[in-house]
Amino acid sequence: MHILLLASAFNSLTQRVHAELRDRGHTVAVELALPGSPLPEAVRRHAPRLVVAPMLRTAIPEEVWTAYTCLVVHPGPVGDRGPSSLDWAIHEGADRWGVTVLQADREMDAGDVWAFVPCRVPPVSKSDLYRGEIADAALTALMIAVQRFAEGTYVPRRQPPSSTADGSCRGTRSPSGTADGERPGTRPYLDQSVRRIDWAADSTEDVLRRLRAADSQPGVLDTLLGGEWYLHGGHPETVLRGRPGDLLATRAGAVCRATRDGAVWIPELRPRREPGQPPTFRLPAVRALGDRLPPLPEHPLPPLPDADLGTWTDIRYREDGNVGCLSFSFPGGAMSTEQCRRLLDAYREACTRPTSVLVLGGERDFFSNGIHLNVIEAAADPAAESWANINAIDDLVEAVLTTTDRLVVAAVAGNAAAGGVMLALAADELWCRSGAVLNPHYRLMGLCGSEYWTYSLPRRVGPATADRLMREALPVSAASALRLGLADRVVDCGPDAFAREAGALAARLAALPATAARITAKKTALDRLEAATPLAGFRERELALMRRTFDDPDASYHALRRSFVHKERPSRTPPHLAAAAVAPTAPLPTAADVTGTAHAGVPSEPTG
Repeated sequence: MHILLLASAFNSLTQRVHAELRDRGHTVAVELALPGSPLPEAVRRHAPRLVVAPMLRTAIPEEVWTAYTCLVVHPGPVGDRGPSSLDWAIHEGADRWGVTVLQADREMDAGDVWAFVPCRVPPVSKSDLYRGEIADAALTALMIAVQRFAEGTYVPRRQPPSSTADGSCRGTRSPSGTADGERPGTRPYLDQSVRRIDWAADSTEDVLRRLRAADSQPGVLDTLLGGEWYLHGGHPETVLRGRPGDLLATRAGAVCRATRDGAVWIPELRPRREPGQPPTFRLPAVRALGDRLPPLPEHPLPPLPDADLGTWTDIRYREDGNVGCLSFSFPGGAMSTEQCRRLLDAYREACTRPTSVLVLGGERDFFSNGIHLNVIEAAADPAAESWANINAIDDLVEAVLTTTDRLVVAAVAGNAAAGGVMLALAADELWCRSGAVLNPHYRLMGLCGSEYWTYSLPRRVGPATADRLMREALPVSAASALRLGLADRVVDCGPDAFAREAGALAARLAALPATAARITAKKTALDRLEAATPLAGFRERELALMRRTFDDPDASYHALRRSFVHKERPSRTPPHLAAAAVAPTAPLPTAADVTGTAHAGVPSEPTG
């Protein structure tokens, strides 16, 4: 059927809904709810059979929900209402939550219920939870609701009458939506007065919970070194101690701050916006503080930090027999020049280890979204920083492409975009978690792209499909990635299980008798490529175009980058989203079908 997505932004959940609805044979268009946008007129123009709102901050106009069935995805259990549902769940320490799909009505979040799916709440940041367990539950609930709507016989059930909650979860909510037997209700916006950290009184656990509940928006407003800052991200420190509130050390761009009973690492800061000034944006904490930062000891770790190290690091390594696992986790999936160089150092160190398979990727959430646009925007010379960043990530991709003494597996636990997709494609195999979404394109940022994509992408999917993916600039689900040849395997599991599953699959790959022959063949294949069309030529041609864009102050890249960094909303829905995207031409396998499969004609064991 024809489905229209109404959304405040084409965010991660909206992208996943878009991709997975298309996988199931629906045609899908998107309409953004923008200030001044005549939404009823836009909906009539699309003439959908069903309207779905995966992420909508404003109410659907009565003129729309009375004319069309509108299904709204609410990240909370049945009866839970209010704009900060997920924030409250984390802030109050709930360990179970869920997602409700309800029908739009006069009162926000109060419509009849079409589906509800419960989920766990692990101790991770709100943004990680939203893209992981919440997104998984949302997709399951939404597909149930869409199927029920299509069948035409299901009668959605009424919600219980609303009560006004005091803002507290008051315990762990059960799958039915109640908290310790209490009637659920509407809770207020979780504002900064509740999020505030008392460094002298709050425990490390309390501080971390507040930081996790505010990531990535709105952050926790705090005072630091004479300024007001929003704190983004938080990780425990087990050794360093100091006077509560004091900064103790730096590491990899983050700052360590003492709590009442320990310390936390804070990776990013955002200055509070001054009246009349442009919006501010997140930066690595050390970079954001700049000259305000007093002399602090840098606490670096070895290039290849042990995975069980009892402190925070954004790069970790573990080894089990013939398998090495190099994991990395950068905020928002962005990779600055410095982060690319540190990851390259770690990669080179990992390649000195006696393993036959090296797994590269995050344990959950983002794989990579390519170059770090915020750091570039903050640079004194954004063009020069763009150039440095693209070369740094190209160096990393080149190292992966030219590794010939072992097999490299890109383990994509979460979403990947632009250069991050091309980094994954540089590996011998690409394994996706079933909930991952890939955006293998650059044009929405006004770039032609680098990272050897003109070699890797056509090699994987063929020139025609590569051209279509870059031109359409639409998200690709894990199942579609497998069908297209972007991915070699889809692992159907929850976010917490992916690293373990990938490690077990890598161990099976290392044990295969054919693996040694594949490694030997890699060297022969690279020598043949270098003799015919050297990899350096692909990089030179890509970078020549990128350099021209970076050095042109009138290039669209600079304006698009600024709009992205400052979160400027478009004046209208981008045409490539508003156009109805048709379902894939070939039928897609189900999640059960794709688990553990590979390309047609290739054995089900993980191979190339």
